[in-house]
Amino acid sequence: MIADPIVEFSLFSFRYESRKEATLEDISLTIKSGEKILIAGPSGSGKTTIGNCLNGLIPHSFKGVGSGRLKVAGFEPASTDLHELSKSVGTVLQDTDGQFVGLSVGEDIAFALENDARPRDEMHTAVSRAASLVEMGEYLNRSPFALSGGQKQRVSLAGILIDDVDLLLFDEPLANLDPATGKLAIELIDQLHRETGKTIIIIEHRLEDVLHRPIDRIILIDRGKVIADESPDSMLTDGTLATHGIREPLYLSALRLAGGSLRVEDHPASLDSLDLDRHRDNLVSWFDSRPMVAERPHQPKLLTVKGISYSYDGELTTLDKVGFSIESGERISLLGENGAGKSTLAKIIMGLIKPDEGNLSWSGNVITGENISERSRKIGFVMQNPNHMISQHLIRDEVAFGPRLRGVCEADVTERVESTLRTCGLYPFRNWPISALSYGQKKRVTIAAILIMEPQLLIMDEPTAGQDYFHYTEFMEFITKLNRESGLTILLVTHDLHLALEYTERSLVLSHGYLIADDSVPKIFADSELLTRASLKPTSLYGLARKLNIEAVDEFIAHFISSEGAVRSG
Repeated sequence: MIADPIVEFSLFSFRYESRKEATLEDISLTIKSGEKILIAGPSGSGKTTIGNCLNGLIPHSFKGVGSGRLKVAGFEPASTDLHELSKSVGTVLQDTDGQFVGLSVGEDIAFALENDARPRDEMHTAVSRAASLVEMGEYLNRSPFALSGGQKQRVSLAGILIDDVDLLLFDEPLANLDPATGKLAIELIDQLHRETGKTIIIIEHRLEDVLHRPIDRIILIDRGKVIADESPDSMLTDGTLATHGIREPLYLSALRLAGGSLRVEDHPASLDSLDLDRHRDNLVSWFDSRPMVAERPHQPKLLTVKGISYSYDGELTTLDKVGFSIESGERISLLGENGAGKSTLAKIIMGLIKPDEGNLSWSGNVITGENISERSRKIGFVMQNPNHMISQHLIRDEVAFGPRLRGVCEADVTERVESTLRTCGLYPFRNWPISALSYGQKKRVTIAAILIMEPQLLIMDEPTAGQDYFHYTEFMEFITKLNRESGLTILLVTHDLHLALEYTERSLVLSHGYLIADDSVPKIFADSELLTRASLKPTSLYGLARKLNIEAVDEFIAHFISSEGAVRSG
């Protein structure tokens, strides 16, 4: 039986009121009822705009000029009341905090029913059913803002399931989740798809994580156009994704580094489905031919953290006697699940909060008592949420804010701003209002505003959140170049294991406020029990090495890192 279309774009174009050029151009595609679709594309490609068209935010909340035809669940969004459309299309936003309206989980889930003036008994039954479906029944009296990232997503999902919508739209569902929670989120979405038969549309560029569970089709968007609409096996085979800024799964990158070529018949969309027999000899020979890797020579200690403890409320310990050193010129990742204490530790290093116990030293001198201004002359800190750092209206003024505050002459400010914006890929947008930018673009603005101050230690809290592979690779290659040429020391606070794998040499792992590991990246990533303990699921490189019966998993990972680094550097 052929399913009816639930989404139909026909030569659809859209231009935002504030833009001169169209964000979407001649989009034509059909999604059938019950399908599970991934919409992928680089930052600024138009994929989120497609989502806003589907749920009616365009044109009801975001004004602009549209043409062509769009039908969603039998409605034309442009001429349908937004409240009416929301009964057919449910959206889980990237920023779940911006979606909450209730003081408790139960109130938030019941919001749509309250708007419809449903009887209280009916609401209680419906809320209980929706909460149970996403395994949040025991949290109904909790504040949604007190939950973990994964729990917040489940509450948002329950809130849209309450109306029994036909189509579920997930906008960057993995952006703010640690790997283990993201894995559970993808499993939950898949479970809902299998059990309810609802149409699922996922907007995401973290391809390998989404493909943890089967997808019917990948729709690739770039520069407002549909570039490809294929099965995952087909798209992973033809190389289209990489040319448009989407990272292929790591196990496929390893296969290509070993000189292998892919066919659709290999079923490359999943490591479990991949026909490895045809590639086994290439991969083993590639690994056996690995060169000896020289250890990085020790450098003077730049920052020493000793016995740091901290509690926000005086009762629950966020950090417990954490200690480590960072050498000059090192590239280190600070890993751990959401709530492990990573951001808190970074704020203590920067001087935003003071530790309850312990001290910090800079080049041997205690700096625990220094204020933020004094710390900022040697340490740059880029927060996870760009909206917490932005204070100016225009991009150029935001990047210029620091030098102006320090009294740099305007001619030098202009030169430094333009140079930094070019480096960060933001120069074409220099006169744009920051409010017109995507989340990922805002992130790059805040990083540019710190880089212009020329810190010795750069701390970046979740630097890849909201950014596609092309943009974060371009930026991280620049950061790595600074590290090599000027000795800039890098500390990445992240749960993005791909980022840590490719751009850091050593990892510190936090779990529930304790430092549970301090070792080289290959050794950390080869320890599956450690990663599981820290809610950081092992990468597919680990799974590939095990399938090849390679015991020295850390050496396999190290060889991948060095081989891929050589390719990136040309």
